[in-house]
Amino acid sequence: MAQLTSRDYERMLDLVVAVLENDDPDALWHLVAGHLHEAFGCNTVLFAGVDLAAQAGRAEGWAPDRISHAVEDLIDRRIRQRHPLLPYLTAGERRPVTMSQICDRWRHSQWRSEAFRDFGTTQQLGLPMPGGENALRTVVLGRKGDFTERELAFAARIQPLLAGVDSHVRELRRLRDAAGRGAGAVDADGHGLTPREFTVLGLLAEGLTADVIGRRLTISRHTVNRHLEKIYRKLGTNNRVSTVSLARRTGLVV
Repeated sequence: MAQLTSRDYERMLDLVVAVLENDDPDALWHLVAGHLHEAFGCNTVLFAGVDLAAQAGRAEGWAPDRISHAVEDLIDRRIRQRHPLLPYLTAGERRPVTMSQICDRWRHSQWRSEAFRDFGTTQQLGLPMPGGENALRTVVLGRKGDFTERELAFAARIQPLLAGVDSHVRELRRLRDAAGRGAGAVDADGHGLTPREFTVLGLLAEGLTADVIGRRLTISRHTVNRHLEKIYRKLGTNNRVSTVSLARRTGLVV
């Protein structure tokens, strides 16, 4: 197996720290996708789940943010097209794999042609994730050019870490759900804010700028500003100071 570099290990530690510092389960897979996007120099990163019974898919995280408008349609289309990862995952395979390794006709396939057309990618790397009954889950990295032996070794080393992140996200969601009626009371008095808007509001109250909030949540500044506009409208405010002040007075943030 190819030798990893010190920078590879630094990236793994950076990811662990970033995950432990973030307690929003709805944002964590976007955060992870952003780290993988940078570490592998990818065009796209997508964490996808497939319900085999319903033949439908969902996205749990992605990078960059600009692919969000098409991500659900993309997953459903790949399911209909029987993307090579589907039989690979269904067979119970768990090692990271490139599409060229499991599909002899990948180079001339419709999957590759569409990926190149839409995102400029010519190769994909799948990192299978823990699934469940009738459920397949995987992280898919797309880029222009092949993945090196070192990058494949890095993917194999980081795969258990991603599985740990998955368990961490599940536990955070369990704890949030266990709050039960208490969380419901906050939502009822929360001026109709969504969970993501609550997260942005909390970061705003910490004094973070739109750029920093975007990096923290792995979304664009434009997306942060859209969230802020909705927060201002729902709270009846028009600037950062009055918004944070009202949120603190009403107990929306500490």
